[in-house]
Amino acid sequence: MTEPTHTASETTEALMERVRVAVPVLAAHAEATEERGRIAPESLEAMREAGLFALGTPVGFGGTDVDLVTQVRALSELGRACPSSAWLVSISTGTKAHFSGGFPEKVLAEVYSHPDVRWCGGSTPGQAVAVPGGVEVTGRWAYASGAEDAHWAFLAVVFVGDDGVPHVGGALAPMSEMTVERTWRVAGLQGTGSHTVVADGVFVPAERHFEFPLGSDGAPDLSQGRPLEIVSQTVSVTATLAGAALGALDVVKAVVKTRKPPMTRYDSLAESASARHVFAEAEHMVTSGYDRLISLAGRIDALLPGDDVTVVQRSSLRMEVVSIVQQFVRAVDLLLDLHGSSAFALDNPLQRFWRDLNVGARHAQLSTYITTENYGLLVTGAAGAGGLSVRRPSLAA
Repeated sequence: MTEPTHTASETTEALMERVRVAVPVLAAHAEATEERGRIAPESLEAMREAGLFALGTPVGFGGTDVDLVTQVRALSELGRACPSSAWLVSISTGTKAHFSGGFPEKVLAEVYSHPDVRWCGGSTPGQAVAVPGGVEVTGRWAYASGAEDAHWAFLAVVFVGDDGVPHVGGALAPMSEMTVERTWRVAGLQGTGSHTVVADGVFVPAERHFEFPLGSDGAPDLSQGRPLEIVSQTVSVTATLAGAALGALDVVKAVVKTRKPPMTRYDSLAESASARHVFAEAEHMVTSGYDRLISLAGRIDALLPGDDVTVVQRSSLRMEVVSIVQQFVRAVDLLLDLHGSSAFALDNPLQRFWRDLNVGARHAQLSTYITTENYGLLVTGAAGAGGLSVRRPSLAA
């Protein structure tokens, strides 16, 4: 195993060039990744060599610092080859970037012994009981993407303070002290290994445990006062789905001049005016959706840290994210219509892209109906009467 040579000061194109080197490896092992329910070792190593696990690592500990546009570009390319692999990078990156700042320098030095450290996480709170020097953590955290290949787990926990009132905080524990139950049996994104992390009285020293601040509604604020960062992480997750849509487009584009529409006089899809129309519509939806995502990432980059961004603006950004995801889903449905039932053969990557996209599109951060409900409350002025629906950041798949 050779050590990657990535640095924090590298240009965007240097990172993208390494991504392009990794992509064929991910594509070659995408089926194996799905079958084992865990990223193939070859893919994991290719992403490590590319420096992709250094994303989200603090720059002071060798991390690679890139803007959201670059993240979207990189994750989309990875997702074009293997959405599960891209998802793992996105989740680890977002979890590290958002929660590392809650810990002192001493802890970060321990955690980031090398920049390619991977985190998984769980947002359904477990229990923390105060003991001398820290807390003992017990609980189960489902949907912890990449749990079997992570080094650390960031876990939401509830503990009772000296005031006798329950508080919600975060605890950081090494995966070597946790167990993993293989509960991730789903239709898509199977290779993410988003299993259940289990702790039974795991000791977490005080410096690796902190309390979340309270938001304006009096509830624990997992965004730690930086809600726009949560929106940016949602965009990062969506980039993997953009990759799935681009991958599906690649599959159909490769056969549009050779695949014969069944029960017709045409020798290829390209000869049929109707097929050309459907393909053009799907192609435009995928490529324009990608362009919209890049544009959105650029606007968020310009707004970060976003302290002065209103709740209406953030809600509008979320509406745009889910609109883009819906565009990808519709486009891939059209591509399946064109390809026909053979697209569902298990050795055809088109059905895997379709399944991965549709499962990923139902991620908690992409809840279409709650996003729309919240936006509707805000733009109609009804939010002041009934309050917003609860939306909590998620660390899970």
